[in-house]
Amino acid sequence: MPLAIYNTLTKTKETFKPLEGNNVRMYVCGMTVYDFCHIGHARVMVAFDVVARWLRKSGYKLTYVRNITDIDDKIIRRAQENGETFKDLTGRMIEAMHQDETRLGVQRPDVEPCATDHIPGMFTMIQTLIDKGYAYAPGNGDVYYRVGRFAGYGKLSRKKIEDLRIGARIEVDESKEDPLDFVLWKAAKPGEPSWESPWGAGRPGWHIECSVMSTCCLGDTFDIHGGGPDLVFPHHENEIAQSEAATGKTYAASWMHAGAVRVDGEKMSKSLGNFFTIREVLEKYHPEVVRYLLVSSHYRSPINYSEESLREARGALDRFYHALKGLPQASPAGGEPYVERFAAAMDDDFNTPEACAVLFEMVREVNRLRDQDIQAAAGLASRLKQMAEVLGVLQLEPDEYLRAGAEGKVDEAAVDRLIQARLDARAAKNWAESDRIRDELTAMGVVLEDGKGGTTWRLAN
Repeated sequence: MPLAIYNTLTKTKETFKPLEGNNVRMYVCGMTVYDFCHIGHARVMVAFDVVARWLRKSGYKLTYVRNITDIDDKIIRRAQENGETFKDLTGRMIEAMHQDETRLGVQRPDVEPCATDHIPGMFTMIQTLIDKGYAYAPGNGDVYYRVGRFAGYGKLSRKKIEDLRIGARIEVDESKEDPLDFVLWKAAKPGEPSWESPWGAGRPGWHIECSVMSTCCLGDTFDIHGGGPDLVFPHHENEIAQSEAATGKTYAASWMHAGAVRVDGEKMSKSLGNFFTIREVLEKYHPEVVRYLLVSSHYRSPINYSEESLREARGALDRFYHALKGLPQASPAGGEPYVERFAAAMDDDFNTPEACAVLFEMVREVNRLRDQDIQAAAGLASRLKQMAEVLGVLQLEPDEYLRAGAEGKVDEAAVDRLIQARLDARAAKNWAESDRIRDELTAMGVVLEDGKGGTTWRLAN
């Protein structure tokens, strides 16, 4: 079946057809780098990493652009609080973001533009909007977009201008014609970073940044625009208004939005004390466990982050790796019906939960074959790993995963010596000594597993 993608713009699942041959151009709104990335950011990172992997696996030539917002109010405030330049702050946070995504197995986008590198392009688009009557400069150094001038405003979010005007107001220091108008260029306040522009010293508004970076990197019209669930309105709505007014062309053919992350059923919020950075979570859980939790839900569905859900994800991965453990090296073999069902799931709007279910069926078959035909089991296990690469999981050696976190917690050399001593005791039929050693290892938090390939160990969960 052909690839189908749910389009937020049309609210329907549509057969995907690239705008230009086999080339796919995808833009995803990235992070505003004033702080460490949180688990909601991880959701977006991983969701579109899987999308990119599957598009490439399906034979498309993908150009994946994910931007960095490196100038905005939060960045300026945080830098002032820290007593550092905004460039020093964003430089540190970008490096930290890359560290986090690397640990989560997220492949870097092809292009990662920063807003501050595209200021001249913003001047050009803003002036075009002014010339066309879609924007105005009231003379105070700001430039605003005329929302009421754009006939299609609200088509992505299904919001109506008349409804939005109810309760909308103009701040004292603004010179808007209409409360709904939004800023394209902001006049600089004393002590703020600024750039000289045709309208005076200032900095860009958030929305214009993405319109300029996306069209600069991918052209006036591209295939997929993605982002987090909170970006549909106003950010993506405003991007459409700016871009289509400036170019006269459709901005993006398909719009994709990842689902929200909830923590124990509640919206993640610093004020509720349920806000977790990626690095905080990775201190407690293996990166692949966190990634598996994220891919085991459909990218559009809300996901519930909790200790219980992480334990369930760890339990699922443990089952996979136990099935892969102790098998000989083999080329991928067999499993064609599983491959077809996996592909059908991924082609159905990247249905990763169904894809994971197919992998679990393969695990059961690997375990069944293990006692009957070890080579067939090994070939199917290798096929399973090959398929799971699209999801970014099951790419470690089983012992590497199962022993993860052992360093610093147990003396691995001592564990190996005790296991050998136990094997010697068993060979001598000294069952009491064998049991004593097992009890000693259990007290150390080590779980032994005896199999045809010998005895292996892992840390207790």
